[in-house]
Amino acid sequence: MNIIILGGGFGGLAAANELRENLPQDARITIIDKKDWFMMDLVKLWILNGTREFEFSKRPLENVTKKGIEFINEEITKIDPNNKTVRTKFRQFHYDYLIIALGVELAPEQIPGLTDNGLVLYELTDVPKIRDTVRKMKSGKIAMAIMGLPYKCPPAPYEAALLIRSILEETGTSDSVQIDFYSPTPITLPAGGPQVSEEILQILQSKKIEFHGNHKTIAVESKKVKFENGEANFDVLIAIPPHKVPTVVVESGFAQNGKFIEVDRTCKTSYDHVYAIGDVNQIMVTDKIAVPKAGIFAEGEGVTVARNIIAQIKKEQENASFDGKGGCFLETGKRIAGYLQVDMFASPTPLTQLQSPSQDYFSEKEKFERERLEKWL
Repeated sequence: MNIIILGGGFGGLAAANELRENLPQDARITIIDKKDWFMMDLVKLWILNGTREFEFSKRPLENVTKKGIEFINEEITKIDPNNKTVRTKFRQFHYDYLIIALGVELAPEQIPGLTDNGLVLYELTDVPKIRDTVRKMKSGKIAMAIMGLPYKCPPAPYEAALLIRSILEETGTSDSVQIDFYSPTPITLPAGGPQVSEEILQILQSKKIEFHGNHKTIAVESKKVKFENGEANFDVLIAIPPHKVPTVVVESGFAQNGKFIEVDRTCKTSYDHVYAIGDVNQIMVTDKIAVPKAGIFAEGEGVTVARNIIAQIKKEQENASFDGKGGCFLETGKRIAGYLQVDMFASPTPLTQLQSPSQDYFSEKEKFERERLEKWL
């Protein structure tokens, strides 16, 4: 029995560990990833504020082998669901079950001028540059812009804005640096609903961060960002670029018209024994709202899929369904964080609640990372 998992992120690691704990050793579980390390995206914010370094935060994916999970550090070049094979640059693998957990690819090239004139918040190599640039600023204007939907870790851009304000307070230049935040949506966090969005807006305004809704970015020039309805000047531009489906997923025929793989709450694709979990998929909650792209949901989907595969292999009833429950931390600076509690499938509409920022929630955020690293790797 060969179970292959494409991608060693939140969803892939959660699924692999759940499978390994509940299946006999003769079931082969293999993770394939072109990266040889895992690090939670939330750590990028700690690199931004100078409390972490990448080298001390990443964990080798090879560590899964200690648990009896195989790891292949190769780039996937083709998925062939008709012949139940996966090809990498060097070889071909056959599977009985396949879990696609390849996340998203960043696509800054979709915004003309962005690569030459802005820094990308989600790009690991840009995060230290953002940190160093902000620390050196004496005055001027920082523009932050969400440039495409959907994007992963929905609260993260707001956390970054608040952490940047906190850095400026530390360096004593906060009063002379303006921060403007531009979003294509009318409210800060549409998936969180109007109440939570208003609460986030108030937190931003309390830190003198100006939110500009309904600003869809179309291009970037030197010191200028252009929107469909105007333009704005900046000294430093920090962008959340458009995201796209990984190229191999599109080329293998899973993503129709470049859309994320559409699945229901079992995460089954249209192919037998093939599942898509995490950021690479799209689970619609209502006709307008999809499950947000966040690690906690990828983890839940990974466990759901693993349980259904286990049930099939053991010839038991298969009844696991992703419950859509989870939460995200909203870090506000100075080791303080709020907590956004989410139930995506609450009736009649998704239920979200923002718990007030405190030191306790920041400690919970640290614990969240620590517990999963210990469990998975």
